[in-house]
Amino acid sequence: MSNEDTAMNANAATAITTGQRDQAAKRQPQKKINKSDIQPRKMDFQFDPAMPRYWFDNDQFKTMLLTALSCTFPEGERFFVRSVRHFQKNLTDPLLREQVKGFIGQEAHHGNEHDAFNAFMESKGVPTGKVDAYVKDGLKFMAKWLSPERQLAKTCALEHFTAMLAEMILEHPEFIEGMDERMVPLWLWHAVEESEHKSVAFDVYRDQVDSYWVRTSEMAFTTVEFIGFTILHYNQLRAEMDDPTDWKSVRQGLNWLVGNPGWLRKLGKSYLAYYKRDFHPSKRDSVHLRQRGLEKLSRLMKRPGLLS
Repeated sequence: MSNEDTAMNANAATAITTGQRDQAAKRQPQKKINKSDIQPRKMDFQFDPAMPRYWFDNDQFKTMLLTALSCTFPEGERFFVRSVRHFQKNLTDPLLREQVKGFIGQEAHHGNEHDAFNAFMESKGVPTGKVDAYVKDGLKFMAKWLSPERQLAKTCALEHFTAMLAEMILEHPEFIEGMDERMVPLWLWHAVEESEHKSVAFDVYRDQVDSYWVRTSEMAFTTVEFIGFTILHYNQLRAEMDDPTDWKSVRQGLNWLVGNPGWLRKLGKSYLAYYKRDFHPSKRDSVHLRQRGLEKLSRLMKRPGLLS
């Protein structure tokens, strides 16, 4: 056999081998693109009946404030999902489509877990069911009268609020000092996942609507609503409870929020950033905060798999 024949046979063998590899590669399942690692985590929290009614530092104001917020979460999270899902079919970016799936999965779990928490508080004599029904009716009204674009803009605004609160919890563990350790995992898990998906609704909005005026005006409206309804829900809960208002707790709680340490005041800069034309949630890097939160959650729940 000549040198030329040998070379031709070698080339043919190489071509066959390469072709076989290509065919094998095509048969391999392709890994889904999800660079954001937006991972829905099913938690199934169990709330110990022996836990006290006022599980946050044995303090009426702090406990009822977080409970008032929780009353808005189940129906609020479902409103967020519907507002994003309305535009889902129009998305062409494969990464964003995968992120939306992760967002929907996480929000669904948030709604379910806070339903369970609210039922626990109802068993402690806190009328969460009535407030939940009130929230549901209010969101139905908004869905009827607001355009899909406005509903998505409202979702972006509220997601910014939840991301700010979440990252405050993750960055400042002292915020939840005094909270019953059995209750910490719920709020820590919710904070981690809110931080994880904080950009998703915003990216859908930017892709499908991208109006600076609608985005910022809806944030202004939503800010008034958020503050007003939180106060309303707090008072709705307290109005039907069987113990008197602890006014010392209220005074100390307001100081805790706006005085010293003034947790709400600390959010001012992050809140105002939303009104910038070039605002994007991802400009605040919070990967290290989420990792630290997951590590603590894993220790508390004895679930090392949460870190994978």
